[in-house]
Amino acid sequence: MIPYIINVGLILMGCLAFYKLLLQKETFYRLNRYVLMACLLVAFSLPLLHVPQQLSLRKTGTVSVNANNNITANNNKVNAISNTNNTVQIQPGVHIQNTANSTAFSWQQFRQWMFWLYWFGVIVFAFNFLAQTIILFYRAYTNPVIKDGMFRIVEVKGDKAPCSFLNNIFINPEKYDWDVYNQVLLHEKIHIQQRHSLDILFAELVLIFQWFNPFAWQYRKEIENNLEFLTDNQLVQKEHVERSSYQMSLLKVSAPHFPLSLTTNYNQSLLKKRIAMMNTKRSSIHTAWKYFFLLPLLVLLSSLLNEPIAKAQDNTTAKNEKQETNINNDIQTEGYWFATIKDDKIRFRFAQDENDHDNYSGSDFSLSDFPNLPKGTSGDFKLTREAGTMNFNGKFDGNQGMGRYKFVPDAAFGNYMSAQGMGKADDEDLLTFFFVNITKEYVQMLKNEGYTNIEKDNLVALCALKVDKSFITSIKENGYEDVELDQFPALKALGVDGAYIKEIKAEGYKDITLEQLISFKAQGIDKAYLAKLPKTNKPDAMSADNVVSLKAMNVDEAYANSFKAIGYTDIEPEELISMKALGVTPEFAQQFQQIGYKDISTEDLVSLKAQSITPEFIKSFEAAGYKDIKIDDVISLKALGVQPDYIKSFKEKGYDNISLDDAVAMKSQNITPEFLNQFAAIGYKDISLDNAVALKATGVTPDWIKEMKAKGFNYNDVNKYITLKSLQ
Repeated sequence: MIPYIINVGLILMGCLAFYKLLLQKETFYRLNRYVLMACLLVAFSLPLLHVPQQLSLRKTGTVSVNANNNITANNNKVNAISNTNNTVQIQPGVHIQNTANSTAFSWQQFRQWMFWLYWFGVIVFAFNFLAQTIILFYRAYTNPVIKDGMFRIVEVKGDKAPCSFLNNIFINPEKYDWDVYNQVLLHEKIHIQQRHSLDILFAELVLIFQWFNPFAWQYRKEIENNLEFLTDNQLVQKEHVERSSYQMSLLKVSAPHFPLSLTTNYNQSLLKKRIAMMNTKRSSIHTAWKYFFLLPLLVLLSSLLNEPIAKAQDNTTAKNEKQETNINNDIQTEGYWFATIKDDKIRFRFAQDENDHDNYSGSDFSLSDFPNLPKGTSGDFKLTREAGTMNFNGKFDGNQGMGRYKFVPDAAFGNYMSAQGMGKADDEDLLTFFFVNITKEYVQMLKNEGYTNIEKDNLVALCALKVDKSFITSIKENGYEDVELDQFPALKALGVDGAYIKEIKAEGYKDITLEQLISFKAQGIDKAYLAKLPKTNKPDAMSADNVVSLKAMNVDEAYANSFKAIGYTDIEPEELISMKALGVTPEFAQQFQQIGYKDISTEDLVSLKAQSITPEFIKSFEAAGYKDIKIDDVISLKALGVQPDYIKSFKEKGYDNISLDDAVAMKSQNITPEFLNQFAAIGYKDISLDNAVALKATGVTPDWIKEMKAKGFNYNDVNKYITLKSLQ
């Protein structure tokens, strides 16, 4: 399982690299959408295929059993490994390695922990996905709504960026004027009409199983970016949407308070890219050759990663004539065993046949469980547990042995398990119960604790992780009486026990949920870390969720204190998280303090950093004669790409009193001196800057004025043409 997940991650990495190097800057947005989604499907299906041996770039080996019953893999003698008593490894993919016993032990233990850690991460991210979905549906059906055909316009409150999910558009209408509001709705309606939410949902599902993979997170981001480029491109193609006006709307809508990740939304960090892509020259059809390189890339990845179709060598004639059904595609009820004795432990490795060196699975037992091991000569021995008996035949030479095994299930135990409401227990179930050593006493203990509906999968996980009565009691006694049975494995795997719960609650988190406790433990949050958290004057601000975010961003008291030293005495956790995420440092803030901006808010610091604004940028406008520039103006200037040279080009035409607001308005409409020259050429030489903006916004052009004059509308005042155009 773990090798498969890793291979999926590597294929995603390859596809991401291919997209960013060759396709990211192309304007074939619709085709890019299909390529990105197809690559996700391929990433999960390609590792399941086997490639012909002649095409494989993986080195294949052989396993043989010689007359002396020694196991050989690629001409190296295989050493079995030992582990602690009754520790069961039920995950697939345990490989035989020619290593020292201690090294092998560490590797096996590491693989086991990685297996459980991976599935814990899957559980956490699946819960997060479900929670976001529930929250979105709750907001969609509890807030006021306006139905517009297939669209549901949900009115929300607060400073949240507009977003859409399925057929719902979430927007605060009080924040925007009519033009901006209308363009936002047009933008989100395109998302809905083209079902962009399905792309985001699929990408989020991928992240559940690839949560550990940074390339998967980047891949999801590229999917979202491309959807925004696609939507922007389609919107500006509409006749009634003016490109510069729409870009100005983007600036007004962008906000640092991002919506939930399942939505398609306006995003400030994307703003510059989106505006740049809208003004990018359309890709030529002659660049479409790049897409054809995807197929050879996938062939190369499959040759590197996929299992080749090959046959192992076999020096023996003894074959396992009866092939039983696999348990978890791993240990079968009949096959071959190989074992190593170390100290008072014995480790068995089980395989489908004597040459199957890729599909071993191991289990450790106490040596005292086998008082009559055959040494030097072949013999029989067995191990009996409530689920059945494992019969062995073979011999040991020194501390190593091999032979055949057969599991005989206990029908009475199977009937007992069925009677407990777990359905029919077949031979494969009983073999699993045998290895994790499930007993009637253990099942009865769970019943006594109030868990009457026990599923087989939950039972195996509970027993394998040794979730006993004392552990269950320690959780319940600390205020969690209604713990679901399937929550205990995650709690036990991470070490969330009674002592840890008491420690966290003693720090003031009396109402912390189990899910939050799991997140705390996964992030390594303990009493020592909580004591070092930044202090706040709002007790409710340091919520459990904020603590997790602070830890994930590595925000500590030292980071907060570094800002206190320069005057920021009470920064809220959400602000610290945003600042750390964007890399805002005290040195960054001090640069602006040194040029006179003593009272910059933390929100403005985040915006300055997000726009990559430097003191030099502000000084360039001061050198052009603008003093006491407001931070809001600085952010608007940088977002639209206004430079002092842009203003200078208008001053050279006689416009001496240009305010920064005028410059922003003109740049948002993409007004240039050449635009004004066109009107001067037909007799309008003294157009004010306000009129210039109005002319561009309403679509009045010199050619249109000529057309109107030909129809009898002959005016000396351009304002009349603006009014006339508005009435059309």
